[in-house]
Amino acid sequence: MTPSLLQTEILQQPAALRTLIDSERQHITAIGDLIRSRSPRFIMLVARGSSDNAARYGQYLFSTINHLPTALAIPSAYTIYQQAPRLEDAAVIAISQSGQSPDIVAVVEESRRQDVETIAITNDPESPLANAADHTINLSVGKEFAVAATKTYSASLVALALLSASIAGDNERLAAIDHMPQWIAEVTQHCDATMRAAERYCYIQYCVVASRGYNYATAYEIALKLKELTYVIAEPYSSADFQHGPVALVDHGFPVVAVVPDGPLAGELTAFFRDLAKRGAELIMISADPEALALGHTALPLPAGVPEWLSPAVAIVQGQMFALGLAIAKRFDPDRPRHIGKVTLTL
Repeated sequence: MTPSLLQTEILQQPAALRTLIDSERQHITAIGDLIRSRSPRFIMLVARGSSDNAARYGQYLFSTINHLPTALAIPSAYTIYQQAPRLEDAAVIAISQSGQSPDIVAVVEESRRQDVETIAITNDPESPLANAADHTINLSVGKEFAVAATKTYSASLVALALLSASIAGDNERLAAIDHMPQWIAEVTQHCDATMRAAERYCYIQYCVVASRGYNYATAYEIALKLKELTYVIAEPYSSADFQHGPVALVDHGFPVVAVVPDGPLAGELTAFFRDLAKRGAELIMISADPEALALGHTALPLPAGVPEWLSPAVAIVQGQMFALGLAIAKRFDPDRPRHIGKVTLTL
């Protein structure tokens, strides 16, 4: 059977990210040096859709690595209410695969009017967003034909990681990013197995996707992929928030997609998911940790040794492949999800 466009683009990610790293590293380093010299007091991120999930990852990066308070912009404050906040001493980073959304562009234009440094991360360096910003980081992954974002999403994460490490002037972190294409290639080798594993879940109509820390963004993005490709009501949660009430949902057979990265959260997350398993949850476990994988009714492995701060770009690939496999098992066309198109123009 001919692979779908979506599968083709999932499998392109190692090569696409190598192109991004090789072509944009020097440019991103220069932007990082400039931002560091300006000494912003906080970062404002602005995005929609999958890019908004990338921005959630950016919140953790800039807060933990660069020690900068980091917020998500409210585009409607600029467009609908026309009450833009004061942004002095900020750096504004806009993320949009297409660079077309008018509300994202409006935030950047207002930021420039306030004489704030603006950076666009986009796959179209000729887009309205790129033209509005002071600096543009080109994702350089080639045209993405499938409606659901895959390579543009992972590239957005890597671009943010490069920018954060550059602002920090951290050569060790920059060197670690060089390993990203290989780590992701190790995951894509499991594509057929992951797609087959997803067939078990062709019956599900709802599920929870849970993680914490840097992979809070991964929970959101996997849930989005499940919603747009399989029409499953997939709700993302921080494991900490899930314990404040929603845990009451869990009963025998309740499906939970669990993401457990290597790092300081591994023990806490494994204990949390072990408790859900005792309550009867059906665990779909994405992890490199053998103990965590053993808890899963379905185990979707990750390569060992990926630093937690880089793990979202690796873990999401298993989520993409699982959603693709589930869409096919449910007999949906993964390249043409209903009611949505590649570019959404919001005001």
